[in-house]
Amino acid sequence: MAMIAQQIFGQMPDGRNVELYTLANDHGVEARIMSYGGTLVSLRAPDRNGVHADVVLGFDEFAPYLAQHPYFGSLIGRYANRIAGASFTIDGKPYRLSANEGRNHLHGGRIGFDKILWDAEPAESAEGPQLVLSHFSRAGEEGYPGNLSMGVTYTLTAQNELRLDYSGSTDQTTVINLTHHSYFNLAGAGTIHDHLLRLTAARYLPVDPELIPLGEQRSVQGTPFDFTVPRSIGSRISSDEAQLQLAGGYDHCWVLTERSGAFALAAELFDPMSGRALSVFTTQPGIQVYSGNFLDGSIQGKQGQRYQRHSGLCLETQHFPDSPNQSTFPITVLRPGENYRQRTIYRFKVDQQTGQ
Repeated sequence: MAMIAQQIFGQMPDGRNVELYTLANDHGVEARIMSYGGTLVSLRAPDRNGVHADVVLGFDEFAPYLAQHPYFGSLIGRYANRIAGASFTIDGKPYRLSANEGRNHLHGGRIGFDKILWDAEPAESAEGPQLVLSHFSRAGEEGYPGNLSMGVTYTLTAQNELRLDYSGSTDQTTVINLTHHSYFNLAGAGTIHDHLLRLTAARYLPVDPELIPLGEQRSVQGTPFDFTVPRSIGSRISSDEAQLQLAGGYDHCWVLTERSGAFALAAELFDPMSGRALSVFTTQPGIQVYSGNFLDGSIQGKQGQRYQRHSGLCLETQHFPDSPNQSTFPITVLRPGENYRQRTIYRFKVDQQTGQ
């Protein structure tokens, strides 16, 4: 039965409780989300034989989430991805952000939205059970201007969709770019090398050695970045292509085709062994595909698994990295009186065949 349940998952260092909410639908799909970081702790989906498995990386207990980890399942903000030099200028006024990746700013800084305790309220809707998260980010946090009022709603629908609706408003002109950072492995274990990926994108953003976009929107044609038809992730990930060598795999933003804020298909991921398939829809203009290049076996995750390189794939719908410093990229500025609105859906299904 469709339902939502609540329990205490752990405690913050200051004693505040961290709540864990379980959303389930009539088909046995189950999402567990905690109030710390708005983190998707687990997501269970059936394979072609009806066997359910957890298809996102993470931890079985709360304590490891307080330690250093690569944003497993987290909500990311105020600005997802990288901002060069940890600085930008709005209307002629410069702003300096915290530098938490060398000289650059990554995923909202040292204490981004992945490391805060969100206010959480369970709810029921016509579409299915919901978790409504909210947070008030004060002006000056991590260097950002403006008091920002944020909301993110998770909905688990009867169509086996996990929907994320983002909203925000500010009292001072600022920048905003939110995303969700789950590492998907549709097999439930092993690597994602045999997963087939298709992207509705004919261009991607090449990067410099610090993984900052060069400003060019480069064609994927004839390159290992061409996923316009389904291709296995592992088939070209170790090639000597310069961009793959820079990142140690895929860690690039693809330019989604003909967006202009329209809600449309962005990506399809398929595991031939289990038959699990994931479709990603979004209003965002880009999708960052990250193949877990920095996982090295040092992190012990769920059920004692050691997460090796390429154990999971992030499909982060977002605006482009470093947009505040790149005049040709879609703008990420939010002004007083404007409403930030974005939607992303992760839709699961089962393919009975061994190929899409």
